[in-house]
Amino acid sequence: MRRCWWCGDDPLYVAYHDDEWGRPVTDDRALFEKLCLEGFQAGLSWLTILRKRERFREVFANFDPPTVARFDDADVERLMTDAGIVRNRAKIEATVTNARAMASVDSLSALVWRYAPSPRPAPRRPSDIPAVTPESTALSKELKRHGFRFVGPTTVYAFMQSMGLVNDHVADCAFR
Repeated sequence: MRRCWWCGDDPLYVAYHDDEWGRPVTDDRALFEKLCLEGFQAGLSWLTILRKRERFREVFANFDPPTVARFDDADVERLMTDAGIVRNRAKIEATVTNARAMASVDSLSALVWRYAPSPRPAPRRPSDIPAVTPESTALSKELKRHGFRFVGPTTVYAFMQSMGLVNDHVADCAFR
């Protein structure tokens, strides 16, 4: 079966590619989780985050925004000692900030899907896939306006790909 080159042959990565990546998501909690995890991924491989995802879900209350919004300094310190996640203070604090920012949007789904671009031709090679688009830049600015952090245009574009706002499966991928 043909797949996008980036998932390689790691079973966890292949399952993520086959079952999740690029499938449209409209659930606010799932979108919040992915937005935060994309922030944690900055500077790391997505496979690192995938391997730690279950622990992230445990320590961040399954990414329930109201619960995470109540995290305090003691929670941040507790998370800084948890080897099961990425222990980066700025990224942990951004996740708490992002949970609080969720209160400023009626629906994260409605907000992000406003920025879904029109479909474009299927990419044939890695160089056909942009790292940033006008839509990801605009969505990044809108999220920042609402108080979200670790949501630069490149991070937001990766989020848009993974949540199905764009379809960047390559042309010969069975999951296109």
